[in-house]
Amino acid sequence: MLNLKSSSSHLLLLFLFTLVTIASEAAAPIYSAHACTDDGPFYQPNTTYQTNLKLLLSSLVSNATLHQGFFLTNISLGNPDEVKGLFLCRGDVTPSVCHDCVAAAATNITDLCTNQTESVIWYDQCMLRYSNLSFLNNIVPGVNLNSEQNVSDSNNTGFINFLASTLNGLAQEAVNSLSGKKFATKEANFTSSMKVYTLAQCRPDLSTFDCNMCFTSAISNLGDGKRGARSLLPSCNVRYELYPFYNVSAVSSHPAPDLPPPPSSGKNSISIIVPIVVPIVVVIVLFIVGVCFLRKRASKKYNTFVQDSIVDDLTDVESLQFDLATIEAATNGFSDENKIGQGGFGVVYKGILPNRQEIAVKRLSVTSLQGAVEFRNEAALVAKLQHRNLVRLLGFCLEGREKILIYEYITNKSLDHFLFDPVKQRELDWSRRYNIIVGIARGILYLHEDSQLRIIHRDLKASNVLLDENMNPKISDFGMAKIFQADQTQVNTGRIVGTFGYMSPEYAMRGQFSVKSDVFSFGVLVLEIVSGKKNTEFYQSNHADDLLSHAWKNWTEQTPLELLDPTLRGSYSRNEVNRCIHIGLLCVQENPSDRPSMATIALMLNSYSVTMSMPRQPASLLRGRGPNRLNRGMDSDSSTSNQSTTCSIAWSVNEVSITDLYPR
Repeated sequence: MLNLKSSSSHLLLLFLFTLVTIASEAAAPIYSAHACTDDGPFYQPNTTYQTNLKLLLSSLVSNATLHQGFFLTNISLGNPDEVKGLFLCRGDVTPSVCHDCVAAAATNITDLCTNQTESVIWYDQCMLRYSNLSFLNNIVPGVNLNSEQNVSDSNNTGFINFLASTLNGLAQEAVNSLSGKKFATKEANFTSSMKVYTLAQCRPDLSTFDCNMCFTSAISNLGDGKRGARSLLPSCNVRYELYPFYNVSAVSSHPAPDLPPPPSSGKNSISIIVPIVVPIVVVIVLFIVGVCFLRKRASKKYNTFVQDSIVDDLTDVESLQFDLATIEAATNGFSDENKIGQGGFGVVYKGILPNRQEIAVKRLSVTSLQGAVEFRNEAALVAKLQHRNLVRLLGFCLEGREKILIYEYITNKSLDHFLFDPVKQRELDWSRRYNIIVGIARGILYLHEDSQLRIIHRDLKASNVLLDENMNPKISDFGMAKIFQADQTQVNTGRIVGTFGYMSPEYAMRGQFSVKSDVFSFGVLVLEIVSGKKNTEFYQSNHADDLLSHAWKNWTEQTPLELLDPTLRGSYSRNEVNRCIHIGLLCVQENPSDRPSMATIALMLNSYSVTMSMPRQPASLLRGRGPNRLNRGMDSDSSTSNQSTTCSIAWSVNEVSITDLYPR
């Protein structure tokens, strides 16, 4: 009988320990430190920078339950007022704890660092930072927090050596973590009675080299022989204590430490514990019942939705969703008068919201096989991508069979509307064309390397580049491949989708695509912008060569400027034109490994000190093909123009990921 009572006491104590753990998870975030650029520069109140900062902090809070605890973005309503920001939550905390911590940090950072253009704040559970500069320039200093007590003198030297070895090993575990979070913890026994708990975390978007450098600096800053210390840097942090300061059960599959033995009298212990535990249990049961009731009620109201762990309870996702009635009113019932384009993904309409904001509404094909939840989640993720050279996705509508995307409205239509029109192309002088080339490169670089999602566009062409009122380029349809899942078009699924002449040979012939597929398309587009000619116009006009072959012929004959649009002959930069032709030819190499990355291309466009390799003869899909063969099986997919031809080829597809859903 005594054994039974003792077991009951253990169970009750274990349950109470679990409740305490849950309560500690829900506790308010614990402030650690902050750092500001006290010597400036500062921003003035009621300026564009302050507006951008408010939008940035709001965006960080909205994304705090996504992206596995790390998110980096930028807001730019006008240069030079761009502000970049990020949050990094401790790798063991739950999404809700991460959200609460980021919300607290976003609220307090502007109070602690008044009008500073670069600031960082640390909590036990997260770090938040913003800057008007590149985060590679770590102007904000780090902070060191040390315990006031030392390890006993007799153990001091041995403890320092033990700690250095443990932390260096831990740093390597964090850098090489399989989860990609660059986060690791470790429990190590210094003596039989002293256990040391350690933690190391680095920004997951940094390279192995940068993380190692940051960890080395952080470890070297820790206090010698203290019973606990932490080094907080803008890109990483290291901490150790003699007690478990992180959620041990969340980072280890090992059982929790044994609880203390119960009091000698099992009867008395039960009589004391029961009055404490029972009310807590009742509250938890009522809470669970209430949650189940609300979820059941929500499922009845929105029977087209399935619960999804990624976007449940995200107010930012809900704010992106438009009512169908609102969209119908904005487009005058999807009237033909409001129709501004039609393509393989659907029809595009111009709309005006009640607040007089102009929008572009893409009504996707009802034949899409994608489920409602997948569409909702992926549209929400694509909406998070913001760059001045991308068309911004404002939201989506999902009711019944309708799947609709709402974009910002771009006034000047698409690049092909100007570039291939004999009259309008005169509006594109060389300065504007070079600016367009640079802007497109920046936009694709963001999609490939700098965004939270790694997106391969797969249909980069002149009609998918829109021009704003200042003729700045904005890439459109950059998320369509993801939103439509792999290889879905309006008519068929399991097919290659793209525009003939822009598709790389490995994609068109074997269904293999990568970031280098977009590089090929970019090269074709650059040569079109320089020449003012369509990539297929040479063949269709009964010329002997396509555009790529024509450009290569002029290059080998050392007459590259013969490719230049005649309307530009009066005013242009010889060096810039030659450089663009050179870059274009490098991009259209037949072997993908011979093509430069978009990062290299951006560098070549902005610096004349970069040495460029010599191009080889470019690939040409037009060579030896007749016009009938070219036009067979094609489908238009232009949001603003029907002048391009999109190819849908029924070859076997090598399934390569379009989008990496991991923090960068």
